Amino acid sequence: MGLMARAFILIGMVACLTSVAHAIDGQATFYTPPYVPSSCFGFEDRGVMILAANSGLFNNRAACGNRYRVTCTGPTNGGVPQPCTGRSVDVTVVDLCPGCAGNQVDLSQEAFAVIANTDAGRINIQYNQI
Repeated sequence: MGLMARAFILIGMVACLTSVAHAIDGQATFYTPPYVPSSCFGFEDRGVMILAANSGLFNNRAACGNRYRVTCTGPTNGGVPQPCTGRSVDVTVVDLCPGCAGNQVDLSQEAFAVIANTDAGRINIQYNQI
């Protein structure tokens, strides 16, 4: 294997480790339509793969339009013992979740359903900016 190929492999491995190291642990709930208007985009429809951020993450609209990859890591209660689908979902920040705790985000129902059984209602997650 050439030196250049080895360098690219090493860079790729470091990039993967870096993204994992920056994952934030938290919890997710979901909200249902209508998704407009939103704090970030008013009546502009931004689709259904969206997220309402807690006030710290939202940072007075600084997070508007930022994209995050969210992965379910497990249940928060005994109601649905294995809620995770094993998938991740990429979402865009479109709104503030005023009732969310500092480690919580509120996903659209459609985004939540990609990563977990909606019967769970609340799940443990990891998320990172993409």
